[in-house]
Amino acid sequence: MSGRDRSTVASRAGAAALLASVLLGCAGAMTTSGPRDLETELHAAAARVRGDVGIYVRHLGTGETIEISADEPFPTASLIKVPILCGVMAAIARGDLTYDAKLTYDPKWSRGGEDLLAHCQPGSVLPLSKLVLLMITTSDNSASVWCQELAGGGTAINAWLESQGFTHTRVNSRTPGREDDYQRFGWGQTTPREMADLLVRIRAGKVVDAASSEELYRCLTRIYWNGEALSQIPPTVTAASKQGAVQKSRSEVVLVNAPHGDYVFCVITKNQADESWEADNEGFVLLRDVSRILWRHFEPDFGWEPPPGTERFNKG
Repeated sequence: MSGRDRSTVASRAGAAALLASVLLGCAGAMTTSGPRDLETELHAAAARVRGDVGIYVRHLGTGETIEISADEPFPTASLIKVPILCGVMAAIARGDLTYDAKLTYDPKWSRGGEDLLAHCQPGSVLPLSKLVLLMITTSDNSASVWCQELAGGGTAINAWLESQGFTHTRVNSRTPGREDDYQRFGWGQTTPREMADLLVRIRAGKVVDAASSEELYRCLTRIYWNGEALSQIPPTVTAASKQGAVQKSRSEVVLVNAPHGDYVFCVITKNQADESWEADNEGFVLLRDVSRILWRHFEPDFGWEPPPGTERFNKG
């Protein structure tokens, strides 16, 4: 945990929750809060989750930063698909892949469930670019497992991550030597700071090369699962993001191209007591709360609120 003692954070979180409940009860959501008020609101939101919460926030223009267990390892769930995509781009840069490569589908890649790819007929042909779209836009697990293999596997992706200075973010699934980490974290692991930093580097054109970074960023702005953090940002404002969810964890990383300067945030939970998959799951609520708090803090005069009836478009 960066810059603060865990016990201090725990005690402050309790106090923050009490203070925030009074403030919210008296005046509703704050719209012109300063850095201290913002930290109080975020601690209060985190305290409402029965489980462990990590949050990292940074305004790229002003440098304003808030950290809550920002350097603690958490399960990635589908957030790992961003490093996998980086691995794909690195393989393209090496000449091992081409973005328009025609790939033949084999049912061995199928992970079933809602995956669109799993419903393809054996022998179906699709370009790598569409496989990437499925992995990022709809978070298709079948496409993601295939992309991981095409990128050279978890070992190659982890080597790239290490070469870029990421010490905690790793692919665990189907990666020799990481069986214990898989049992603890699942498909992948990261910290809120590192996952946010990865999006910042993509935004700055510093992942693989400028052309690769631009394609990465375009991919991350085409998201189907927009019911949590993205729902609290005006649809006219571009945001790059990725979402993740497993039984005891909810996560989202977002870089917002806001009118008064870009800001990035990552929220991840683990050990959640609430394992439901409804919209009122404590983790899903946290993602929406943090996104709303940050938008109102950084853009208090924008004059937008989610309109009534948006719940009709919940994707479940």
